[in-house]
Amino acid sequence: MKHGPRYVPPFKRRRLGITDYRKRKNLLKSRKVRAVVRRSLKYITVQFIRYNEKGDEVLASATSRELEKYGWNASKDTTPAAYLTGVLAGKRAKEKGIEECIADIGRYTASKGCRVFAAIKGIIDAGIHCPCSEEVFPSEDRIKGEHLEKKPKIDVFELRDKIIGGEK
Repeated sequence: MKHGPRYVPPFKRRRLGITDYRKRKNLLKSRKVRAVVRRSLKYITVQFIRYNEKGDEVLASATSRELEKYGWNASKDTTPAAYLTGVLAGKRAKEKGIEECIADIGRYTASKGCRVFAAIKGIIDAGIHCPCSEEVFPSEDRIKGEHLEKKPKIDVFELRDKIIGGEK
């Protein structure tokens, strides 16, 4: 009955597997700002988004591409880069007056220690309350980049302090 007069096709974003509307509805019911973490093949993006009837409103955002301004010259899609992107986005959100948020990882599978949770840890370390279990965060060695073949030349925690301190 795919083509009958009573057939109602599902939303396009649902058909393509882009949006899980049940999960989105539950996130929106909290009425909190969402910390949206998305990965591409080369970069990590973190955005703080507030729901609006006319369309979601981006309050603060950061991409791992912006880490070059702070001296990060390693890969932009690693766990340390995700953590630092979360710190940068968290700092910008803090400046806009955002004190708490709820994590929105989209349709990614929540696996322990992944880059998405590294970004959320960065948000929390920037001073924003985001309810999340400590068990899912990557270890400090992974955040430092000890697991990488090409280890970052710059110390991640020094760069974090530089970002939070406002230096470039």
